[in-house]
Amino acid sequence: MNIAVVGTGYVGLVSGTCFAESGNEVICVDIDRSRIELLQSGGIPIYEPGLQELVRRNIKEGRLTFTMNAAEAVAACLAA
Repeated sequence: MNIAVVGTGYVGLVSGTCFAESGNEVICVDIDRSRIELLQSGGIPIYEPGLQELVRRNIKEGRLTFTMNAAEAVAACLAA
């Protein structure tokens, strides 16, 4: 399944990462460029035990990506 998650805070990032860990392809969207760049590099902007390892693993596996473009993220999910 392809999923777009809007927001990369405590709810969106954790939910999106858990969806990716379950085998889904997830695109997380946020309007904060510095947050997206941090996430793309494998860092996380919040503290949640074990989350950074899950984010890094799912980025490496290609199941978790990050963008600022909501329309592109939704279109990618609908096209798949």
